[in-house]
Order: sequence, then structure tokens, then C-alpha cells
Amino acid sequence: MYTQGDGVGVTGGKGGEGLVSDYFMMRIGIVNGKLTSAQLREIADITQKHARGIADVTTRQCIQLHWLTIESLPEIVERLTAIGLSPKGACGDVVRNVTGCPMAGLDGHELLDASPLADKISKELTGNPEFVNLPRKFKVTVTGCPIWCSYPEINDVALTALKRVKDGKEEIGYSLRIGGGLSTEPHISVRMNAFIPQDKAYEAVKAVCEIYREQDVLRENRGRARIKYLFMKHGWTAESMLAAIEERMGYKFDACDEGAEAGDLYRDHVGVNPQREAGLNSVGVTVINGRMNPEQMLAFADLAEKYGNGELRTTIGQNVILVNIPSANVQTVVEGVSKIGFQVEPKSFYRGAVACTGTEFCKLAITETKAFNKWLVSELEERLPEFDQQFRLHVTGCTNSCGQGWIADIGLEGKKIKKDGVMVDAFYFMVGGSVGGEYAGIARQIGYRAAATDCPEAIERLLRGYLKGRGEGESLRSYFRRTSDDELRAQLNGAEMEAIERDMTKVGTGHAPDA
Repeated sequence: MYTQGDGVGVTGGKGGEGLVSDYFMMRIGIVNGKLTSAQLREIADITQKHARGIADVTTRQCIQLHWLTIESLPEIVERLTAIGLSPKGACGDVVRNVTGCPMAGLDGHELLDASPLADKISKELTGNPEFVNLPRKFKVTVTGCPIWCSYPEINDVALTALKRVKDGKEEIGYSLRIGGGLSTEPHISVRMNAFIPQDKAYEAVKAVCEIYREQDVLRENRGRARIKYLFMKHGWTAESMLAAIEERMGYKFDACDEGAEAGDLYRDHVGVNPQREAGLNSVGVTVINGRMNPEQMLAFADLAEKYGNGELRTTIGQNVILVNIPSANVQTVVEGVSKIGFQVEPKSFYRGAVACTGTEFCKLAITETKAFNKWLVSELEERLPEFDQQFRLHVTGCTNSCGQGWIADIGLEGKKIKKDGVMVDAFYFMVGGSVGGEYAGIARQIGYRAAATDCPEAIERLLRGYLKGRGEGESLRSYFRRTSDDELRAQLNGAEMEAIERDMTKVGTGHAPDA
């Protein structure tokens, strides 16, 4: 049974204010998610010594530590520097950790290996004094992955690999997107009508960053200072942005309005998957909510060294991938992962679970998230064992959407309500979010909230309504798109199933507007 506060490690602070004001959080930047077993061992030791045994993989491929004292920071930074890692750019109004496909260079389906470009962008822009006082944080992703696992749609700048034919010859470059972001006002990135040659890609990203840095209008309101607001509030368009980039670079890009799109079916590389080189495989591990302890990190390092080549990857889904595993070693690795409490072949609810930091460590959060989400997943697996399609369940502790609820099938946003005369953790429901595919769009807020302890039953009712009311082969995303907010609230509230079934027979009625 979940009770409010399960798993919470913060119980006091300076002056008894309930804030952990004597301690610090640190994110360790892991560019493109590329990590070695030696680096992971060092992080595990730092976690054991200074972070009370808690480490979290984040939605930007970083590893996040808590409970750090100011006295410990010099030692930690020195140790990270020695192994080629750094906390630079992981926080603040700067270029954040540059993300990319964790299978870069290994996936036989990729158009190109974009990780060298990610490394260059990070080396040149992250921690660069010229870009340490931006209007707000600036998130970049570059990928050659055909499934867009790094979610270019919600980054400030995104480069996705693109193939074209010019003068009878094939050429691979990039499509450029700008202005994605979530928080309180979500916005999907805007695609530029341009083909970005590989040798111009870094300069294009730098030009966008410079343009952003110089927009004084964005510095007037910190709450609306991300680059997306140039499109949302200040009249910029794809055409005007591209013109500004070309003017700064002194280069005219070829038009390219064919921008390849990706779907939204399992963008996570979870499970056992063959790599480009015959006989080698990746083992994608679901680390629910990204939470690991030092023993688990050391076990990952052991598995990578003993049965692979000592390489691992972190993902934006808060997961870990063991790579370069020979086929003969795969089953042993899968069994080793199971022994440390994680899953390689998870069910739908477990696989799609994401949670932000929550009140355990974040002073902005309203609710606890990680222990809640883990409990919620176990409840749903028990209640709905027959549910077998992709399902993204994202929990975020406040309106800032660090848990990315806007792009989930069901996003839960932290609130408080009074239950039985006591204020308790509660969640506000968003449904129907998706990136890519036919039903791409921002989730809808449907005007329903429930106490944390009541969420499993409410979600069960909603999903059973879908299972009863869906058409042949109809996906949950399609069902949410065509079902009105009133009908969804009725299901969450426990309306009579006869009424729900009656409503479902009304073809063409009650459809929700496009998200």
C-alpha cells in the first residue's frame, strides 16, 4: 500500500524549515549518454560516499546526485574531471547536456553516427563563457536514429538525420528544428525548410544559440524566456528564424520541405536488439524512474566488463543500455540484470514509467513522485494484466513538467487536495499526449484530479473504458483523440459502464478537438 511520503529521504533542514538547505544536488553531464564501466564505478563510489546511496538517471541522459555538502564538491568535481566527466552545463541558463541516440555508431538502422557532432557541440558550447548567461536554459539534441529516441520535438534545437538525392547522388545531412519545450506552456519544435549539410551542422546550432543570447525581449520575463517564446509570443516564424541563421552564417541552405518524420512506437531501445556488427547486441534495461543505488551501478559495470566491452549508455527514458554484448552472453546478462532488480522485457506500464524528482529533493515540487510511480505501476500491472500495448505514464511533481507529462498517454501533475479532512498528495490528469505518428500532440488537461491513493482505481476504470469501447485494432491514442473530456472524466469518476457503452455507440459525437 502506498502512503504519502513513502521513500522520502528529506525530513528537515537548516532552521527546521523542511528544506534541505544544507545540501546540494549535482547533475553529471553524460554527452549522448555514452558511459564506460570505469566511469560508472567512480560515480557509484561518489554516490556511496557523498550522496547517501541515491543516484538518478535523468530525462537528459545525466546522472543526478543529492545530499552533497559544500565541503564535498571540490573532491567530487576533481574526481569527475579525472574520468572525463563534469557537472558543467547540467544546470543554469546555459547550454545543457547535449543528448542523442544512445545507440549512435552501433545501430544498423541509423542514417549516420551523430555522436561526434554531439561531442563537438558540447565541447564548444557547454561551459563556454560566451554562453553562460543565456536568457534561460538551452537544450540541444542531435541524432541519426530513425526512431528519434532523443525526442527532437521538445528540444530548443534539434538536428535529425535526413537523406536526399541531389544531382543524382544521395547525400545525408540534417533537418533542423527549433523551439521545442514543455514546462507550463508546451510547444512542439518548428521545422526549418532547409537541408543542413553535415559540415554546416555545428555552425547552425551555434548561430541559433547566438541569436537566442541576443534576444533582450526574452530577458524581461524569466517565466517566458525560452527560445520557443519567439514563436509563441513575439511573432517569429520558421522563415524569419531561418533567414536570421543564414544571415549570421553567411550561407544559404537548400530548401528541403520533406523533413523525415518518426513515429511514436517504443522510442526507447529497451530489450535485446541486434547491433550493426553481426553477433553483437544491445541489452536495454528499464530502470524504473531512473533510480539506482551504488550496488546496482557496480553490477552494471561488472556486466558490461565481463560480458561486453565495458561500454554502457544512459537514455532520456531514465534507462540504461549495455552494448556490444556477444549473442552467447545475452542470456547471462539478462539474468544478471534481473538479479539487481531491473527488467529487460518489462510489461507496458513498467516500460513507459517516468517520474521527476518530486518533493523528496525538489523544493518546487508539490507531491512525492518516484515511490508513488513505482507503486502505481505495480498496481496497474496487477489490475490490468491483459493490457499489452505501449503506454507512457509520466508523473511530475509540479507544473514545470520535468516528468514530461504533456507527451504521455497519461500525465499526472502534482497537486494537493483535502481527503477525510486531511491535505494529501493528489494528481491532476492529462491524457492523449504523443510525439510522432498520426496522433502526435500535446496532452489535454481534462479537469480531473484524484488523491494519490485513488489513482490506480481511476486509471483502471479509464483503461477498462477503452478496452470496452475501442474499435477493432484501435489504439489508445486514437481512442483518447475521439473521446470527449466529459466521457473521460466520467470513466475516471466511476460512471456506470452502461452509460459509457451507450455513449460509445454515438458515432461521430463527443470527439475531442485536436490536441
